[in-house]
Amino acid sequence: MNPLTKNSETAHMIWERYINEDSVAIDMTCGNGNDTLYLAERCRFVYGIDIQEEAIHNTDVLLKKNGLDNCELIQCDHKDIRDHISEKADLIVYNLGYLPKGNKEITTTADSTVKSLECALELLKVNGLISIMIYWGHSQGKTEREEALKYVSELDGSIYHVAYLSYPNQKNTPPELVLITRKK
Repeated sequence: MNPLTKNSETAHMIWERYINEDSVAIDMTCGNGNDTLYLAERCRFVYGIDIQEEAIHNTDVLLKKNGLDNCELIQCDHKDIRDHISEKADLIVYNLGYLPKGNKEITTTADSTVKSLECALELLKVNGLISIMIYWGHSQGKTEREEALKYVSELDGSIYHVAYLSYPNQKNTPPELVLITRKK
């Protein structure tokens, strides 16, 4: 598979440079559990976060089906993550938008996502990575995209390095990938 033609493959290829069997990862929007599973197969421990009970359930079922027990699933808004996690992470991942095959009216929002990113930066280890897949083809998506990009573009360049990958020749608001690494 050509990793540039499938967004999740692009992200996974990059994540591999930041994780190993001793890593701690946080999936800030675990959804149906696919990224949580991917991380649990490669990391020592994974926190899976989602505001929706359905997403936590789906992720739990997938992890159990694959015999993985190195995860803690937490149902909360990702902006409240510091109430639940204090451990530093090597990798923190987001898939913004709505739960695939779920209620499309329930989405991540600009305010919550920016507050969550503030917390994620505190939890990120030096040389760690935050990966944000922005799905913005829904009602809240454009505002969330604008606010998230504004926030990350204003991060201190002496501490963080930010990269932004878009697909300008694709139609229908293709997902975009934002990567943040902590330099010190």
